Amino acid sequence: MSGRLGRPGRRARLAVLALTVTVLCGVVAAPALGGTVYVANDLDDDVSVVDTDTNETVGNAIGVRRGPRVLAITPNGRRVFVANRASSNVSVIDTESAETIGGPIEVGRQPRGIVASPNGKRVYVANRISDDVTVINARTRRTAGDPIEVGSRPHGIAISPNGRRVYVADNDDGAVSVINTRRKRTVGQPIEVGGGPEGMATTPDGASVYVANFFDGTVSVIDTATKETVETIAVGSGPTGLAVTPDGARVYVANESSGSVSVIDTATNAIVGAPIGVGTTPVSVAITSDGARAYVSNRGSDSLSVIDTATDAIVGSPIGVGDGPRGIAFTDREP
Repeated sequence: MSGRLGRPGRRARLAVLALTVTVLCGVVAAPALGGTVYVANDLDDDVSVVDTDTNETVGNAIGVRRGPRVLAITPNGRRVFVANRASSNVSVIDTESAETIGGPIEVGRQPRGIVASPNGKRVYVANRISDDVTVINARTRRTAGDPIEVGSRPHGIAISPNGRRVYVADNDDGAVSVINTRRKRTVGQPIEVGGGPEGMATTPDGASVYVANFFDGTVSVIDTATKETVETIAVGSGPTGLAVTPDGARVYVANESSGSVSVIDTATNAIVGAPIGVGTTPVSVAITSDGARAYVSNRGSDSLSVIDTATDAIVGSPIGVGDGPRGIAFTDREP
């Protein structure tokens, strides 16, 4: 072996030079996210698959049943449960094969909300017309027990981090029903929120539930310990969907009627910065597991907008998906 320390080779010197130039120019590329976003295209009866490394759709859209509205991914990322509003059933996608498996699961009439339990064993579906929640055994892909009655016209649905409570937005009642998942029934009185509650999400510590009130242009904050609304936050017009960052610090709210996203600081429940302009009629938000990006489905422009959560700036161009995208969800599994 030569005793000479030697100078870096030409390839190494060029690499160092390129890195130096990149840093000086302030355009360091973001690290790869290595995950996938699934998007329910309501008017195309299919689900688009987006690679978050490239922010491009991959493969063909996956056909489901009529009017896919919302979807939920099991924690292991292996299954996507898609609530088909117009056909009142749930399709199940195997993420490895990118195909549906088995026949659709019949649920209540016009499912509008869906959530998977933290342990991946159950999926809960809020059915708008039948005023109930269907429980699905995720392993057998069969319904488990009788539907659970809730309030009038349930829309959004969320689950506590420990899986013990399911929260259901009763759209016509301006209230939220609470389900005890062990007893499989509602408990206590519905919690009053704003007008037309739709999307909702729990914080990672389970202490709060954020509810988007479409008619009021507000977000209600429920204290899960007292089961009361403790804050009402004005956002944009027609808030529909929202998501909490993994660290629980921020809430991103899609304002359908104003074409924007509002950002809430959960420590103060105050709005952060100006509304972020996205596409036409944004309806749902999904956030990557590292909290670095928020993906917003724009129903009116058939696209997704991507937000850098560090700066709240839009990243790149809109991602074209299917017709009428609504529900959206992220998994760490690569497409």
